[in-house]
Amino acid sequence: MHIRKVRGPRTVQLPDGGYLSRGDLPPPTTKRWVASRKATVVKAVRFGLISLEEACNLYDLTRDEYSSWQTAVARHGESALRATALKKYRQFDQ
Repeated sequence: MHIRKVRGPRTVQLPDGGYLSRGDLPPPTTKRWVASRKATVVKAVRFGLISLEEACNLYDLTRDEYSSWQTAVARHGESALRATALKKYRQFDQ
């Protein structure tokens, strides 16, 4: 197996004792953003696995889009990232 050189850590430890690695990140070609993939990207940035700039470039995200994911997780948890929950949680944010 060939390991590419990357800037930054290859893995980070999460507060629950688990680990998040670059291999856990969604592929850069992701088109369908389910809640778990969004949450993984938010965790990766929050715990220093990748930078915000790297996440935005890698996944073609705007800072506003990432910020909305981060805010939803901070306020309501990972379940707020589900597309079907948008109306439910949006009413609390206004």
